[in-house]
This record gives sequence, structure tokens and C-alpha cells, in this order.
Amino acid sequence: MPDLLTKETNNSITKFINTIENSVIVEDSKLLLSIMEEITKAKPKVWGNERVPNFIIGFGKSSYKRKGGNKELEWFKVGFSPTKNKLTVHLNVNLQHEDNLLNDLGKFRSGKSCLYIRQLSDINLDILIQLIDKSILIQEKASIMDKTKYAVFNKTYGNNIKIT
Repeated sequence: MPDLLTKETNNSITKFINTIENSVIVEDSKLLLSIMEEITKAKPKVWGNERVPNFIIGFGKSSYKRKGGNKELEWFKVGFSPTKNKLTVHLNVNLQHEDNLLNDLGKFRSGKSCLYIRQLSDINLDILIQLIDKSILIQEKASIMDKTKYAVFNKTYGNNIKIT
């Protein structure tokens, strides 16, 4: 199985954010940067590669194995990707189990583990902070376990973890 194309880089976060032409996305990116840094206690890193310039600002690191693979791959715990017209928030947990929080989040679209937000004023930031907290907590609990059991753990216990 091939290596991931998206990897941690030494690119400047400030330069990356300043390439965005939408001033609302730039300001929202700065706010998300401080929120995620505070929650994770990790320094942000730009993830990506020059061939596919969809860079992500990631916080923390975890490793996992792809289904059917033997090689450990590194990925960030949480992150976000600002583009000219939206923010993609990468939570890296299955959001299908988070209806209790997502129902109160506000205006967004979602994928399996990502939120697509036009601007932070469209959502409830307190709920987003809870989702980020919960994502980190689930990943930390899963890292204690055998990594191959992570998906079962998230499916079974994802909604039962309470943020205090």
C-alpha cells in the first residue's frame, strides 16, 4: 500500500493563512488556530505536499494502520483547512455518532469526520469546542488500546464519552 501524500511539512502557517484572499476566512482561521492550540496543547503544523496544494493546519500526531495494511501512518489529531470560501474542520472521529452535538452546531455540512463551515459566525463556537474536545478524548482513549480496535471503540463508546 502506498504512503500518504499528505505529510507534516515545515511550511509557515502565517504565510499559508495569508495566501487566502477572503478576509473573513483569514480571521476565522486565526481564531480556529488559537482555539485548537489551546485545546490540544500542541503546536500547529502545516500538512500537505506541493503536488496537491490542499494544505491542512494540523495539531498533535497519532498513528494508525489502514484497513488491510501493516504500515503505521502518521496523521494529525485535529486540524482545519481554510480555502477561499470555506473552512474544513478535521475531527478524525466518526461524526455519525454525534447527533446530540451536531443538532445544536448551526449551519454546516459534514462528511464522515469533517465539518464544512462557510464562516464561524454561522455556528455555535461552544459546540465546536466540545466536538474538538471530544475528538481528542476519543483518540487518546483509543491510543491506549490496540489501534486495530479503534473503529469498534468509537462506534460503541463515541456517544457515551462526556466532556466535563
